[in-house]
Amino acid sequence: MSIRLYVDSPLAAGTTLALPPGAARHVQVRRLQPGHALLLFDGGGAEWPAEVLAMGRSEVTVRVGEPQAVERELPFTATLAVGMPANDRMDALVEKATELGVAAIQPLVCERSVLRLDGERAERKQAHWQAVAVAACEQCGRTRVPRVEPVRPLAAWLGALSSSQDLGTRLLLSPRPGARPLAERLPAGAGFCTLSGPEGGLSPAEEAAAEAAGFAAVGLGPRVLRADTAPLAVLGWAGLRV
Repeated sequence: MSIRLYVDSPLAAGTTLALPPGAARHVQVRRLQPGHALLLFDGGGAEWPAEVLAMGRSEVTVRVGEPQAVERELPFTATLAVGMPANDRMDALVEKATELGVAAIQPLVCERSVLRLDGERAERKQAHWQAVAVAACEQCGRTRVPRVEPVRPLAAWLGALSSSQDLGTRLLLSPRPGARPLAERLPAGAGFCTLSGPEGGLSPAEEAAAEAAGFAAVGLGPRVLRADTAPLAVLGWAGLRV
């Protein structure tokens, strides 16, 4: 299988390109040599065959071939708005959500969040998670990289949403008894945005604010799923129904 690498700039057939540092390191670690083939993608929905022309100590030069249209996306748009789980669980959530076809991930700080980020630390984490999404795309074959949005407080994010904003079906993942089964709320093939809480869940006030913003409470069965499991369960279930 060819090495697939993401290039964060528009590609053009017939051009000679010095790979960005991360991609160049990957080629060097894999010990490719001049004449070896690889695949590039720039997030625009195509794969670009390329050939290694030269290997330097820190630079790799390739010739870009003709693009090949590739469609490996879900036939609907899925957004996960998540109260960030702590430790490395957010990294795993971003990776697996990318593999399952998510279009965008909105990290949130909630009342019960263990992981609290703001300022420069939040920006560094966003950049790290975006890199995790890129690496997952390189592995799974996607040619469009999902967006990892800037970290926001839940209240501010809900307050900025408008009723006309096209998020698809708005789903609030909730363990409370009154939540309806997911299958009753989400038609097959429909786009959606799920909102889920951190390890301690969303507070009653946060759930009420979400419902006021158009989110309908849904349950995922009799077991309590972890903060990083619940949104992935919805994404996988929805993707397998099309």
